[in-house]
Amino acid sequence: MSNYVERVIAQCIKNNPGETEFHQTVEEVLSSLKPVMEQHPEYEAAGLLERLVEPERGVTFRVVWTDDAGKVHVNKGYRYQFNSAIGPYKGGLRFAPSVYPGIIKFLGFEQIFKNSLTGLPIGGGKGGSDFDPNGKSDAEIMRFCQAFMTELYRHIGSETDVPAGDLGVGAREIGYMYGQYKRIVNRFEGVLTGKGLSYGGCLGRTEATGFGIVWYAEEMLKANGENLKDKTVAISGFGNVSWGTAIKLRDLGAKLITISGPDGYILDEAGINTDEKIACLLELRGSGKNVCAPYADKFPGAKFFPGEKPWGVQADLYIPCATQNEIHKEDAETFVKNGVKFVCEGSNMSSTNEAIKIMQEGGIIVGPSKAANAGGVATSCIEMGQNAGHTVFTTEQVYEQLHNIMVGIHKACAEASQKYYDKYDLVAGANIAGFQKVADAMMSQGLV
Repeated sequence: MSNYVERVIAQCIKNNPGETEFHQTVEEVLSSLKPVMEQHPEYEAAGLLERLVEPERGVTFRVVWTDDAGKVHVNKGYRYQFNSAIGPYKGGLRFAPSVYPGIIKFLGFEQIFKNSLTGLPIGGGKGGSDFDPNGKSDAEIMRFCQAFMTELYRHIGSETDVPAGDLGVGAREIGYMYGQYKRIVNRFEGVLTGKGLSYGGCLGRTEATGFGIVWYAEEMLKANGENLKDKTVAISGFGNVSWGTAIKLRDLGAKLITISGPDGYILDEAGINTDEKIACLLELRGSGKNVCAPYADKFPGAKFFPGEKPWGVQADLYIPCATQNEIHKEDAETFVKNGVKFVCEGSNMSSTNEAIKIMQEGGIIVGPSKAANAGGVATSCIEMGQNAGHTVFTTEQVYEQLHNIMVGIHKACAEASQKYYDKYDLVAGANIAGFQKVADAMMSQGLV
């Protein structure tokens, strides 16, 4: 049966040439499913894995817009609707120059299992564009978002596909896209999540991903006889995810000492734990510049290390929150050498497959991103429920639901790895637990 897994991986790579990020996630997920395939030969008979790695629908379109000087620009837009076996497609939109089909497919494939792990009825999808919002005026971004939605609207809907934000897509972009959607279809419905509070948004959504990551990390430590209180934590990034992570780490008594950006990292040994310091992360994000160096100018006790990553800093817990594949082989080897015990992925696919293998073989407990950062999409689904019921949840209600979901995700990962691998392996456990629900639904629904 392991040959079945290898054949599907090889065929997927052949069918999607040059899409390295997609290849990486397919190999990582499917390789861990080998013992599941051994127990379920009916999956091969039904071509389940071949169907799983192929999107149910993929849309590519051009986006034509004009800048403030009247110059015409053309970008590419994408939406890959991967799997709807357990619910409508759900996943963010990413606006960044690095966006191409391989990135969107990797994110969409990961989203299948992430969404399944939440226990909520949402399938997997992802989309975006190679448009770069950095340096653009509000009017330029509005015109781009309206042009983007003018094509995308025909492929989405509250019971079909519900996009959200991602890298480069925040409240401003969601607002512009929602306004255009409503204008075109003449309906006020919950077709996008991450909306503003004045028009259907959910309290607690901005910080949800970061809060969920920390709650998942807390469960990791508890399962291994430790607690977050008084632990030293190093994270990367300085955006919304890092901001939410910083708040919840402070709430639980941990000491955050690093943030980072493309320009380098900040080490603040006094702790990034005051309202002013944590608010500075959003100021940096709002500046539209990929830099974290101004933090050191504002807080003289902090040190800035240009062109470096924070993974050599001594800490009890490491949480990468910046982008995919930010932890490489060399970083993993440094972790093992330094006796690191816990790494919890905040960004999507934070580590290369080789890095994960090195960390796990070195005795490091790794919390995989598809489980740890599921709090964002879980809260998006809470927003969908709020919109469908024409009601509003309080912040306390949202936090309580989210905390319970993250505890449940960790429990599902731990139990699945114990069942199939007879050990505590959250990476394999997340893949298996997420897969099993989707597989059961696909088998029940026939060859579709």
